[in-house]
Amino acid sequence: MKQSKGKVSLHPVLHQSPRKSWPPVLHRMVRTVRTNNLFHRGQHLLVAVSGGPDSMALLSLLDGLRSNWSLTLTAVHCNYGLRGSESEDDQEFVTARCTERNIPLHVRRFHLLDRRKPSSLQAVARDLRYQAFAEIAKQCGANRIALGHTADDQAETVLLWLLRGTGLTGLSGMPAFRDNMIIRPLYETGRREILTYLKDAALLFRVDSSNAKPLYLRNRIRRELVPILNRLAPASLGALCRLADICREDDRYVEHQATTLFFSAVKWEPGGGWAIDRSLLLEFPRALQRRGIRNLIQKSLNQPYTLSLRTIDRVICIAAKGRPGSRLDVTGGHVMVNDHHVRFVPRDEPMMSYDGRQPAILENRMTVPGTLTWSGTGQRLQVQLGACSQALTPPERNRIVVDADRVSQPLIVRSWSPGDRFQPCGMHGHSKKVQDFFTDLKIPRSVRFRIPLIVAPEGIVWVVGYRQDQRWLPTASTERCLILTAEAVSIKEGTE
Repeated sequence: MKQSKGKVSLHPVLHQSPRKSWPPVLHRMVRTVRTNNLFHRGQHLLVAVSGGPDSMALLSLLDGLRSNWSLTLTAVHCNYGLRGSESEDDQEFVTARCTERNIPLHVRRFHLLDRRKPSSLQAVARDLRYQAFAEIAKQCGANRIALGHTADDQAETVLLWLLRGTGLTGLSGMPAFRDNMIIRPLYETGRREILTYLKDAALLFRVDSSNAKPLYLRNRIRRELVPILNRLAPASLGALCRLADICREDDRYVEHQATTLFFSAVKWEPGGGWAIDRSLLLEFPRALQRRGIRNLIQKSLNQPYTLSLRTIDRVICIAAKGRPGSRLDVTGGHVMVNDHHVRFVPRDEPMMSYDGRQPAILENRMTVPGTLTWSGTGQRLQVQLGACSQALTPPERNRIVVDADRVSQPLIVRSWSPGDRFQPCGMHGHSKKVQDFFTDLKIPRSVRFRIPLIVAPEGIVWVVGYRQDQRWLPTASTERCLILTAEAVSIKEGTE
């Protein structure tokens, strides 16, 4: 089918047609919805619509169920501005289609090229997209977030992870239902069926030119590898999807076993660290050792870090052969061993060196929204996105509000370092060294390093529990705000 910028010819009879005249793809989608318990009659669905064939088919099919199932539909479109006028045309196209169907539309615009993140553009876009979906779903009261992923997407995902040398988790692909919120009604529907439906229903769609570029591995899998597999084994698409379903069930079982073994054997420490008996760890089956180490580090950091198999095996090796005092740096922290235990220390936790001296506390990233524990004080720090109605609330000792659109990410939580300056609220724009600020408050030198600072790329946002920087205060024109909170603590000299 050709890309079109013109007016869409909608399916003329889908709303009023009796069940027997439903197109095959709608029957398949309803079967997927019922089998996987994706949503129920009377619920509110937020539908992600890019303008491409899959999302336009999903929007049309759900619209066809709207009357009979008493569904409420809301659409969301993300514009990253990466393809210039093409991105703008996509937005106009989706807006027109939603207007024709009388479906409310939320549009989120992002400026990815302005963001400095150590991850791929696609990964950043995905994180922003899912964050926006969650915010809008909460705002409009949606029960589910519907995505247009198809069986072809599932097969491509399995192949992608297979080529990366993944285990059961990666081979599980994308679930039809995730986090009790994300649903994929076209999960068992092939792309060829989607295109046939769009053609028969005279529905137009947009074509993303970036999908033809061989820059991304997924595109090459789709355009080069999948056609070869289809020629060798015409049923390969279904086979890969069945493989994902089988691996997902096996993955759940292994996950349960690892959780049962590890979390009953692990001793959790203040600041999010943990320790486990070396001999006990080495008694576990290798598959559970790997799974347990990965899960413990992820839980400790409260971050979805993906540790490589090589890194996990190095942790197991140091547990088996490392001499007391051996240390291994891994993502987000350090693994250390003594005579009897393996211990993980998050990067922001103050570690005593072997000669008893206190090294500087290293920094740790804070996701938005997200929570972490600052080991210097043991307090939990949290950041959430809030509506503009919360923007003008007065700051409190353990809660501040900042303008989300004037503070970039990532947010870093760290201790103070010499030369740090900020503009404390109440000083009318004058800056002050953090060291002098502590001196004025008579905070002992021995505990200053334990006080967390939340820092954005633009500068210090908050000396937690004491004063926020006035540069990021919300104003009457603030549309989105970040709400930062911290547990109340009393920091005293000599406190452990």
